[in-house]
Amino acid sequence: MEGLEKKVLDRLQRQCSRMEYCTRDIRRKALKALDADEEAAGRVVEALIKDKFVDDLRYASAFAREKSSIHGWGEVKISFMLRSKGIDREVIAEALKEIDQGSADRRLGKLAAEKYRVLKDDPQCRLKLLRYLLGRGYSYDEASPVVEAVIRGRSDDI
Repeated sequence: MEGLEKKVLDRLQRQCSRMEYCTRDIRRKALKALDADEEAAGRVVEALIKDKFVDDLRYASAFAREKSSIHGWGEVKISFMLRSKGIDREVIAEALKEIDQGSADRRLGKLAAEKYRVLKDDPQCRLKLLRYLLGRGYSYDEASPVVEAVIRGRSDDI
């Protein structure tokens, strides 16, 4: 590698040591730093992948765990966001296995109960609550029984 490529590689290695990046994001950073030189950016990205600084499965797993546990996103939204980052479907499926399903189910119930307190006097409560949970990335099959349980006041069914 020549001088500029080596500098870019060193800088990107430091960035990857502090935070996970997917291949697409790191390729954009390399292209920008190398003035859109596709070949040089490709060599930098390949070196990062070879040295395990960039790993799409590791990135997707960390993304899925964070978005599920901290932000309360469902698998549908997480999957959609990872696909938008160019992550392969098989990698996404593997990453979604990292989500603690028990915690995700409890979080879904908690989100529904909190939103219900705000919406309980609204005549369209059921619809708005369901739409809210779908927007958070939960499937209809996951959200619908939780909405019914919250509306009926049977939180033990969640």
